[in-house]
Amino acid sequence: MISRIIYLIGFVLITFQLSSQSDVSIALMKYRGGGDWYANPTSLPNLVKFCNQELGTHLREEVGTVEPDSPALFSYPFIHMTGHGNVIFNASEAENLRRYLIAGGFLHIDDNYGMDVFVRQQMKKVFPELDFVEIPIKHPLYNQAFAFPEGLPKIHIHDNKPAQGFGLFYEGRLVCFYTYECDLGDGWEDPRVHNDSPETRTKALRMGANLIQFVFNQ
Repeated sequence: MISRIIYLIGFVLITFQLSSQSDVSIALMKYRGGGDWYANPTSLPNLVKFCNQELGTHLREEVGTVEPDSPALFSYPFIHMTGHGNVIFNASEAENLRRYLIAGGFLHIDDNYGMDVFVRQQMKKVFPELDFVEIPIKHPLYNQAFAFPEGLPKIHIHDNKPAQGFGLFYEGRLVCFYTYECDLGDGWEDPRVHNDSPETRTKALRMGANLIQFVFNQ
């Protein structure tokens, strides 16, 4: 009963925030397993500033940090997750994350390099009935305020594979977007961190803005 109440309260909170688009916070996921969940400290604040300037959103510049089993998860309509290594969800974390996503929340997983095998295993705990599918380039995600006719932009080389965007769809709604061989979060960071060109950073920030806009309009 308590978990059901938390779910219902969370649904109301997320729905209200998505509809109001006013003074909303987004958050970074702090997960267990040893991976560096804190890898890109300047990325989300920079994305928030870009969205507020370019899209006219009213996101709070203070970005939250939340763990997957916390009731506070439901306070954020958009959660970002990144890192280079291992990720572990226990049963309660997987269950809470599933409730959050079904209730209307959204998870963006950005493979900073080395997360792929762990992310796929752990998200199977959250949605055992779902598989990641590649998002086609005609999907609205790539055609919001900024057009990406070739799909997800390639920000960092990694293994020199093409950048790919994968999604988990629950009852027709995209609840999780997984960016692989792309490294959007690195492109959102301060210029001095990775010395990315202005063009590369602009592509990354525009794709991030599309993601935010899509989540609020979905």
